[in-house]
Amino acid sequence: MIEGACRHLIKDRMDMTGARWTMRDAEAVLPLGSLYISGHWDEYWQFHLQQEHKPNHLAL
Repeated sequence: MIEGACRHLIKDRMDMTGARWTMRDAEAVLPLGSLYISGHWDEYWQFHLQQEHKPNHLAL
């Protein structure tokens, strides 16, 4: 990953005034930010909705 992307994706997101991040929270948020910045958010979200749908509705 190039240095500018690291700064934009990680430092700017994690270093907001008043923000408190645990390692667990940061590890959960950073992949979502990567998806958004890379332009893959819509594709991911459709996949996510399909995965949510399976256990809730296919048994019916």
